[in-house]
Amino acid sequence: MIVLIAPENDVANEIEILNQLFQEGLQYYHLRKPNKNYAEHCAYLNLIHSKYHNRIVVHYFHELINEFSLKGIHFQEQKRIDHIDNPGQYFLNLNMYGKTISSSFHEPKVLENCDFEFDYHLLSPVFSSISKKGYEGRGFNVNNIDKRIVGMGGVTTTNLSEFDKLGYKGVGVLGGIWNSNEPVEIFKTMKRHFN
Repeated sequence: MIVLIAPENDVANEIEILNQLFQEGLQYYHLRKPNKNYAEHCAYLNLIHSKYHNRIVVHYFHELINEFSLKGIHFQEQKRIDHIDNPGQYFLNLNMYGKTISSSFHEPKVLENCDFEFDYHLLSPVFSSISKKGYEGRGFNVNNIDKRIVGMGGVTTTNLSEFDKLGYKGVGVLGGIWNSNEPVEIFKTMKRHFN
């Protein structure tokens, strides 16, 4: 599986590229825009064809799940720590029927010991980040953890088989696609690997 993370700050032709990626079969788009408020998140979602909304997972403003027919919600590490010990309360006002719940982790042990059943887990940094300078890869091997884990950090078309060997069920990519001159071609190459 390929999880594409939104660029933190908008890039040129972002929505156009995104719609092309959806057309090429992108199934998991993580909308992570820390600098956008609720209204800006709504405006962004309204720019994307509604037939693709069921492939979008939101990191902020989880209540968007009640307004748009989205794929699911994602907990960044701190939000998970703050809320997932008492999940019943957190999900009370969210329409989560048939939706995915995922979370970010930065230590394999914490991921392994997490009691909450997430649909999938993002673990980083596996290799040194393309988008975050100085974010050094740690080469986590997750073959012994029986959970659906998606590796992030330094994902390129040339190291996908390394992620396979380390036990990942997919990759989470940001810089590898958004920093490329040919994001759609890069995605297609990655998709071929997972098919």
